[in-house]
Amino acid sequence: MSVKTERRGRVLIVTIDREEARNAMNKEAAEGIEAALDEAESDDDLWAVVITGAGEKAFCSGMDLKAFITGELPITSKGGFGGITTREFTKPLIAAVNGAALAGGFELLLSCDVAVAADHATFGIPEVKRGLMAAAGGLFRLPKRVPLAVALEMAMTGEPISAERALAFGLINRIVPGSAVLDEAVALAEVICENAPVAVRLSRQLVREAHELSEEEAWKKTNEYMTQVMQTEDVMEGPKAFAEKRKPEWKGR
Repeated sequence: MSVKTERRGRVLIVTIDREEARNAMNKEAAEGIEAALDEAESDDDLWAVVITGAGEKAFCSGMDLKAFITGELPITSKGGFGGITTREFTKPLIAAVNGAALAGGFELLLSCDVAVAADHATFGIPEVKRGLMAAAGGLFRLPKRVPLAVALEMAMTGEPISAERALAFGLINRIVPGSAVLDEAVALAEVICENAPVAVRLSRQLVREAHELSEEEAWKKTNEYMTQVMQTEDVMEGPKAFAEKRKPEWKGR
């Protein structure tokens, strides 16, 4: 199998398990990620997903070019490239970037909400070096995350940037030693899972939509999502737990 999964409490860890190919994305791996996300989405006991790669060299080096020249594309009908880049996924996605996140691998990262990276990780869209272009969202998601000049430099030169530079631009949330990256990403997911899941999901959704909305539209969305939160069982659990000096027991509904 090209993808393996592991449950840690309410967190599902999804690992691209093709270390011998620098975790390059082939059809089987894309389908494996899609299946893992299906599992997470259908399971009310899973509240967050961590995505990582096997080994220490690569998170994902992009599309498997050897498979590509035979006509194989790592695309699924539901999720697009890697089974994730076009998917409307409702739960928090955390990237544990254990090594190089390049080409489609970088676009997998851009599909996640937050990221923890190893200090030796690198990031880039080198498709132009192979006569291709970053067609899995990188060319329009990247300039929404970094200054235009930086996005243009990365797109046109194909040269990677370091973890330190990625952190400075806000592409990742924190840098840790390579041996700690998965545990740190899971710890971050667990902090998220301490909160009311419906409130987390709707807060996440509004933040992700915000850059496309006018202020008027944003107020409408805020009111719409807040109405949904107010209809949950959890909306009273938080204040009750605070008053009773205990941890909330969220129902997720």
